[in-house]
Amino acid sequence: MSALDSAAALREADPAPGWSMGRLLRPHAWSFAAVVAFQVIGAVAGLAPLLAVVELGRTLLTPGPVDEAHVWFVVIAGAAGLFVRLVFTAASSGLGHVLDGKVQLTFRRQLAAHLGRVPIGWFSRRRTGELAKVVGEDVSAVHPLIAHAPGELVAAFVVPLVSLVYLFAIDWRMTLFTLIPVVLAIAHVPLLMLPARTREQEEFDGAMGRIASSVIEFVQGIAVVKAFGGSERSHRTFLTAVDDFVGTFFRWVRGMSLVAAGMQLVLSPPFVLLVVLAGGTLLITSGGLAPVDLLPFLLLGLGLTAPVAALGHGFDDLQAAGRAVGRIKEVLGVPPLPEPARPVTPSGHRVELRDVRFGYETDREVLRGIDLVLEPGTVTAVVGPSGSGKSTLVQLLPRFFDPTGGSVTLGGVDLRQIGSRELYQRVSFVFQDVRLLRASVADNIALAVPHADPEAVVRAAELANIHKRILQLPHGYATVIGEEAGLSGGEAQRIAIARALLADAPVLVLDEATAFADPQTEQAVRHALASLGGDRTILVIAHRLETVADADTVVVLDDGRIVESGSPGELLERGGRFAAFWQAQRSVLDDEIDTLGHAQQGGDPR
Repeated sequence: MSALDSAAALREADPAPGWSMGRLLRPHAWSFAAVVAFQVIGAVAGLAPLLAVVELGRTLLTPGPVDEAHVWFVVIAGAAGLFVRLVFTAASSGLGHVLDGKVQLTFRRQLAAHLGRVPIGWFSRRRTGELAKVVGEDVSAVHPLIAHAPGELVAAFVVPLVSLVYLFAIDWRMTLFTLIPVVLAIAHVPLLMLPARTREQEEFDGAMGRIASSVIEFVQGIAVVKAFGGSERSHRTFLTAVDDFVGTFFRWVRGMSLVAAGMQLVLSPPFVLLVVLAGGTLLITSGGLAPVDLLPFLLLGLGLTAPVAALGHGFDDLQAAGRAVGRIKEVLGVPPLPEPARPVTPSGHRVELRDVRFGYETDREVLRGIDLVLEPGTVTAVVGPSGSGKSTLVQLLPRFFDPTGGSVTLGGVDLRQIGSRELYQRVSFVFQDVRLLRASVADNIALAVPHADPEAVVRAAELANIHKRILQLPHGYATVIGEEAGLSGGEAQRIAIARALLADAPVLVLDEATAFADPQTEQAVRHALASLGGDRTILVIAHRLETVADADTVVVLDDGRIVESGSPGELLERGGRFAAFWQAQRSVLDDEIDTLGHAQQGGDPR
């Protein structure tokens, strides 16, 4: 399956509103019923060997001749019960694990599809490790809830129930003695569910997420850390996360240890046997119970506690699975960018921003009343200091965010009234931080045009000056990125540019798209963009003089407002913010030229 086919499958798996665990499992209701039915049969059949031993003991210990036919019948019945238990328990377990695999696959497809539709700004508020934990570890943590819980719950109730019916038929008083360990164990369960225990477990999960995030951040930034000598500080961040986890873990263990130890003690075979023998001795010495009738309580007493003990051992896993489902539900509950009920088709590709306001937080605006028109056939460059809102502005066009005030229109239609499919056919974008799919180079380039001709893919790669590098890869355009080969930052950017060129959208958004490119590559890419010609509308964040000089209009942002706008020549004549930016850039270039000249002449580059 290609990356494009996978993307289609993900879109089909996108969850409907009102997601719930019951809704997810509803298509598998018959499979769940089969798991439970098989487990019931296996659990009841598992009592046959114990009942056979009891019956044999009572038969052999009863005074008088032994009925051999009855003995053989009991032995065969016990062996048959054991065989039935093995077959049906194995069938229940196997079907449960298959069902678990299907449910986990559905979870991951729904998460992948939904995360593809939530606002990009939501990701910037989430640590990478914590989100990776939801998609990876939390989905896997559902395993006990699907594969094991149904069988264990059935065994925990069916086995004791059948055993109690049999034991009550023998002696109700002795049955009550046998139930003492079970009652004591059940009394410990509320202690495991106290708010303090739940809070400690949530703190434990949070500490695990912080460790995952700190590891990812440390590994991703190791080169920068080593180059600039920040290893101590970066390492300290990781150690802080580890210390936090250790402290949280010890608090959780201290809170759970006494309760867990108490439950394990009352369910242990020695304690169960001690209680049964004590009760049996009391009744036998008083003449209320025949010695031979104590045997079923000794054997089935252990059968009463074993399922409860197994359920107790899996209690932590079940609680963890419940919390994992809650976190998955929280992610799936993030509202996606709303789609219009009746999409409107734009007329042309003139872009207009009218009194646009936007803030990542309600009390702080990043853009403050932006009015801007992008005419077809023009290039508009956005410049300004760091934090002025440049990247936020260009991300409004592909609707990575919706403005909190004002509107952004394309062809006279508000972007919120244009369907996503239609919008992304008209707006293409290349950002500085490029992410490529783990798919072939050809699939990465043709992401927006799944059925593009191979010749068109090659032509786009040639325009982006990446064709020759692709041919050097192990399998050329069929090379899977991330598995068979890796690409540098500049090469990844050129792949993204080739993708945008192939898409041939009438509106193109570039956020420092050639930041990692060498001068020759940048010039080739700029010429490629210029060669597309026509009435394309281009909006670009510019940090280099060449890009600014080629622009038809320059917009200077500062603190979320447009402070200057006009052609490069007009703005230079005004001597304002843009002129200062231009002069600063020229000074840097002049210094670089002087340094290079000194180096070539053997002089001191300083």
